Amino acid sequence: MSLSLRNILPRHTLSVRSTLLAPSSARTFSASALLAQKQRGQNKVYKSADEAVADVKPNSTLLSGGFGLCGTPDTLLQALNKRNDVTGLTAVSNNAGVGAKGLGLLLQTPGKITKMICSYIGANKHFESLYLNGKIAVELNPQGTIAERLSAAGRGVPAFYTPTGFGTAIQTGELTIKYNESGEIEIPGRKREVREFNGRNYVLEESLPGDYAFIRAHKVDEFGNCQFRYTAQNFSSAMARAAKITIVEAEEIVPAGSIDPQFVHLPGIYVDRIVPATSEKEIEIRTTTPDPNAPVNEEAKAKILGDGGARARRERIVKRAAKELKDGFYVNLGIGIPTLVPSFVDPSVKVHLQSENGALGLGPYPTADKVDADVINAGKETVTLLPGASTFGSDESFGMIRGGHVDVALLGAFQVSQAGDLANYMIPKKMVKGMGGAMDLVSNPEGTKVIVLMDHVAKGDKPKIFKECSLPLTGVRCVSQIITDLAVFNVDRKAGKLTLAEIAEGVTVDEVRAKTEANFEVAADLKTF
Repeated sequence: MSLSLRNILPRHTLSVRSTLLAPSSARTFSASALLAQKQRGQNKVYKSADEAVADVKPNSTLLSGGFGLCGTPDTLLQALNKRNDVTGLTAVSNNAGVGAKGLGLLLQTPGKITKMICSYIGANKHFESLYLNGKIAVELNPQGTIAERLSAAGRGVPAFYTPTGFGTAIQTGELTIKYNESGEIEIPGRKREVREFNGRNYVLEESLPGDYAFIRAHKVDEFGNCQFRYTAQNFSSAMARAAKITIVEAEEIVPAGSIDPQFVHLPGIYVDRIVPATSEKEIEIRTTTPDPNAPVNEEAKAKILGDGGARARRERIVKRAAKELKDGFYVNLGIGIPTLVPSFVDPSVKVHLQSENGALGLGPYPTADKVDADVINAGKETVTLLPGASTFGSDESFGMIRGGHVDVALLGAFQVSQAGDLANYMIPKKMVKGMGGAMDLVSNPEGTKVIVLMDHVAKGDKPKIFKECSLPLTGVRCVSQIITDLAVFNVDRKAGKLTLAEIAEGVTVDEVRAKTEANFEVAADLKTF
């Protein structure tokens, strides 16, 4: 008896095969269209950015590299800004520049960018105003999720599961994408699918491909092989891999073979066009110190600590937090109060500071003559790198974080619950800064100990430690310890209980109770700090 292919293969398999073998006239794409996108074999080096962006189409998705103003492709953005016919862009970046710099330049023209996918609005008041007043759609994503979505797109992976954002408005879709001009929701957030693996919950995130990627590199050869300097790499390599057309502005264009193959950070296969970088490097926050041996200079310390009573309270917090850092620890510091902790670590204790923008082994602020625009921390401040430091892309950085390779993360907070829930990135309709990398930093509390450093009360003596948080959550049951100016609490995340472990000198348990909305137990061996 003879068997035909139809007898052997399931019906659904045959339908797939018939689609693959269909004549070209029946397909939804053409070979010529694909060739027009890549233009293999042509010279990749263009004379100017204007020439390289001449075919950018309206309504395209633009991936724009950079972190703050570090590594931003300003030459290409300035050229695109001249194209008055290019509107309706969806722009993807960690943030939208500062003022009229970086992507902020394109936001100055109404309708140029109609949607931003980013993790951080930060101090860009114009951008924040556009969002809150219904002038632009904004899809806030955790910083590490953006990096991984880009990385997945470049590797042909359509989606992946991540612990980042579970139990938050990211998962539930409650982060509004667009308001109308009356402040009502016009486009709601996007709800995520949830799945459990090995007892942990994860959310499904889709990859994030782009039509064009604009990136800046230090040295690029004529084949497109790229080298980045220090923290200027950030999102650029992942974006280059995720785009149909990648355009690189190069600080130096060199002949093929000039870059040792082992020092190529981005292979030329991902690069389609190369232009000379003509814009100067920008520094968002130039921070220096007269003493190269001081982890933080006195001016920066005073700005964070304040003066008078506030300074004494916050200095108490950082001194106590410094005792949690043990020799050999890899530590990530949030912005604000946590950045001062290294100043109070015992000199005999060696810790390695990790920064989510792509550095491990951060050193103190530079002296004025050592400032480098390509060496910044997560707060966009100029810093230095210690001997033995390393730099890498954002996707690598957040792999370290989500994978639990960082020992301790020190973060600030608006609110913390007695179960260890954290809220620290927005006050709805009033202040929308974005979550940045915080959701990723708290996504693996079994691997990374999350310690919150904050004033015990907010303005008007309002509590900040609650039974349940009322603000949008950064993470659920993720905080293991809370250090305030009054007390140290240990958090039993599984049981949802707080234990008062220490009180500051001169503080009573009754005072702590009066200023804490959450319930807590008092340790039998209550200590004083």
